[in-house]
Amino acid sequence: MSSTTTTTIPAIAAPASLSLPITGKETEHYRYAHLVPAFPKDEHYPPLTPFEHEDPGHRALKHADPRSFLKNAQVTQLTPPIGEEVRGVNLATLDNDAKDQLALEVARRKVVVFRDQQEFIDRGPEAYLEWGRYFGRLHIHPTSGHPEGYPHLHLVYRDEKSSFNYETSDHTIATTWHSDVSYELQPPGLTTLFLVSSPPVGGDTIFASQVTTLKRLSPEFVAFLKTLKAEHSGHEQADYSRSGKRGGVVRREPVINVHPIVRKHPVTGEEALYVNRQFTRRIVGLKKEESDTILNFLYDHIDRSIDSQVRARWEPYTVVLWDNRVTAHSAILDFIENEGLRHGVRITPQAERPIPANANLKLE
Repeated sequence: MSSTTTTTIPAIAAPASLSLPITGKETEHYRYAHLVPAFPKDEHYPPLTPFEHEDPGHRALKHADPRSFLKNAQVTQLTPPIGEEVRGVNLATLDNDAKDQLALEVARRKVVVFRDQQEFIDRGPEAYLEWGRYFGRLHIHPTSGHPEGYPHLHLVYRDEKSSFNYETSDHTIATTWHSDVSYELQPPGLTTLFLVSSPPVGGDTIFASQVTTLKRLSPEFVAFLKTLKAEHSGHEQADYSRSGKRGGVVRREPVINVHPIVRKHPVTGEEALYVNRQFTRRIVGLKKEESDTILNFLYDHIDRSIDSQVRARWEPYTVVLWDNRVTAHSAILDFIENEGLRHGVRITPQAERPIPANANLKLE
């Protein structure tokens, strides 16, 4: 396969009514033309309201064998602290008991890569929504593209001519560690992503265990971090779209929310670092220079923590699930100088408001 070939799945006809934001792209024979990003200009939503989240992983804790859904599967640990690869499980046929176990498995391993998931991917948008709702209230992204008529599905899209992702090109490194939409009051928990088209080489996604990055720090410093909370902002992402980039829409006004710098997972009890370079802006109560020093140290710590990371390679029909509460991740844009398409769908259920590891920390 040449370096300019895109890995995709055999062609089918595109819907006749499809209106594409991507100019010059041939869609008539693209199997996933119904999943290209749309940016309706008249689409607006009110602020999100709080809700009570019940994590399915809690139910799995009561199961006699909470990994029984993997009984006949081939499971390969990718690194000791984070990640495993699974073959022999069909996500499309899991019952509720197995989904509960899946939620617990993802919480424990942080990232789980499922191979050979053609049936799941080919079920279509309605099935994606049904899948996501089992794990929480589905999030509508305020600025990203979504398939026509399906605002609850977040799309990633980049080819050699166009990008409809939140990217900047004025840095020497394109990697941008983040936890998805951490600026929301109740950010995501278990998250599902699959690519329907990917470059033949490159375009991987890299993940870091924020449990392990926290453990690498000294106990005294961790104790100090547990007393701190930080603002996470969606304003910069909204301004990026308002400038005419991505798709030029802001369908819900941006928010700023305060979260603990060290959070506790509601099911596993693990403590994790919860800051990211993309959305965390300042530590509440500290002067700017103090806040910047600590945050930049933590960002650099995450960047350099190779022993806390795992890289997911996008073979055809791969579905990756991760827990946004205890990980950070970034797309790897190492393919952008070659022709190729990276196009995927993310299903993003929200979870609880981050729980401080320090029970005495007040977020209000």
